[in-house]
Amino acid sequence: MRLYVFGAEGQVARSLREAATGSSDIEIGFGSRPNVDIRRADLVEKAIAEFSPTIVINPAAYTAVDKAEAEPDLCIAINCDGAGIVAKATNQLGIPIIHLSTDYVFDGQKNDSYIESDAVGPQGVYGQSKLAGEQAVAAANERNVILRTSWVYSPFGNNFVRTIMRLSADRDRLRVVNDQLGCPTYAPDIADAILAIARKLGSTGWQKRFAGVTHVACPDAVTWYTFAQKIVSVAKQNGGPDMALDPISTADYPTAAKRPMNSRLCCDRLATIFDVRLPPLDSSLERCVKRLLGAQH
Repeated sequence: MRLYVFGAEGQVARSLREAATGSSDIEIGFGSRPNVDIRRADLVEKAIAEFSPTIVINPAAYTAVDKAEAEPDLCIAINCDGAGIVAKATNQLGIPIIHLSTDYVFDGQKNDSYIESDAVGPQGVYGQSKLAGEQAVAAANERNVILRTSWVYSPFGNNFVRTIMRLSADRDRLRVVNDQLGCPTYAPDIADAILAIARKLGSTGWQKRFAGVTHVACPDAVTWYTFAQKIVSVAKQNGGPDMALDPISTADYPTAAKRPMNSRLCCDRLATIFDVRLPPLDSSLERCVKRLLGAQH
């Protein structure tokens, strides 16, 4: 099975590289700027044609949520137009695309976990661009698997876990938002899920039931404050620094972009259609924190 991934340095792309290492059934290629820019159809088509993959994976995205409010054109060019260009190129070759999206397509007002068919209502430019990207992918290639995930963290890149651990090294206290609820999802777990889905597509051949949106997220929901508590606790247990935490409301921490108050994603479809289930938060977080502490030492 030959997989081609757009983006090389993002959390999911780097996790895919690690997950595919040592897998004898997988050959994986990567394309990223400046050589491969998903905003340019000629570069995208050339990259796919040269590698000749069986499946294309697109986790490449503009992810600076607050900055997107000041750079809407660039955000939309990457997350919508670029996504559509990749999907169109895969359709021309008759191969499936696995595309990554986000919980930010929802308005966050639901009192329960979101299912794939719930009404969308993005609150900011980033969420709007990712929703438009989903629609562009679906319109360009009927062989699409669109994976919405949430609150991604990993041992690399910019993410909440790395921020909390960095701040705990030089601060005694930190205020953290305690009224937004979501499912922190470990990028290596997402990568494992993507490879499992790719293997299923390869072994069974394309089936119409695979198409459309599927949620891929950690099964446990917490607030940012509770998540921070868990990070500090695991770090302390493994010889890392300690830090006191104070819960605050979203109103106490204004940001340029409005976040969904509820980002919980129901992943029943992931289990039913693809037979994939992500590990619980505590086990994945421990793996991540231990790896970060090991790197520091």
